Amino acid sequence: MAMQTHDNAAAGHAPAAPGHEPGATGAHEGAAAGGHESAGLPQFDFAWWPGQIAWFLIIFFAMMMIIRFWAAPKIGGTIEARDAKIAGDIAEARRMKDEADAQAAAAAAEAAQARAQAQKVAAEARARAQAEIAARLAEEEAKLAATGAEAEARIAKARDAAMANVQSIGAETAQAIVAKLTGRAPTAAELAAARG
Repeated sequence: MAMQTHDNAAAGHAPAAPGHEPGATGAHEGAAAGGHESAGLPQFDFAWWPGQIAWFLIIFFAMMMIIRFWAAPKIGGTIEARDAKIAGDIAEARRMKDEADAQAAAAAAEAAQARAQAQKVAAEARARAQAEIAARLAEEEAKLAATGAEAEARIAKARDAAMANVQSIGAETAQAIVAKLTGRAPTAAELAAARG
C-alpha cells in the first residue's frame, strides 16, 4: 500500500483521502449489504429452509439410489458369495470326513483280514510243526523199539548161553564137591542120574 502511494505520488497524482481510495466504495457497499447476513447462521434462518430442505431431499434420495442400486447389491453379493463359500467348505469338509471314515473302515477291514490270515498261517505252521514232531517221535520210538528188540534178543542169547554154562559149571561144581567129600570123582553116568 505504501509502495502504491509512493508510485501515485511519483506519477503526479495526489494521494486519496482516507476512505476514498479506489475500490473502497465496493468494500463499503459489500459490508453494508452483508451486514444483514452476518447477524446469524443461515441454518437457523427460516428464509433459507426451503432451499436446504430441497437440497437435503435431493442428496438423500441420490444417496438412497446409490445405496439401493450399487452398494446394497454389491454387499449382498459379497454376503451371498461368503455364505456359498462357507457352505462349500462345510460340504467339502464333510466329504473329506466321509472319505476318511471310509478309508479307516477299509484299513480296519484289511487289518482284520491280515490278522486272520496271519493266524491261519500260524495255525498251519503250528500244525506242520506238530506233524513233523509227531513223525520224528514215531521214528525215534520205532528206532528205540528196534534197539530194544535187538537188546532183548542179545539178552536172551546171553541168557541162553549163560544157562548152558550154568549146567556145565553146575556139573563141574558137583564133581568138585563129590570129589572133595568122597575122595573120588563121580562118573558122567552118576552126574546124569543126579541131574535127572
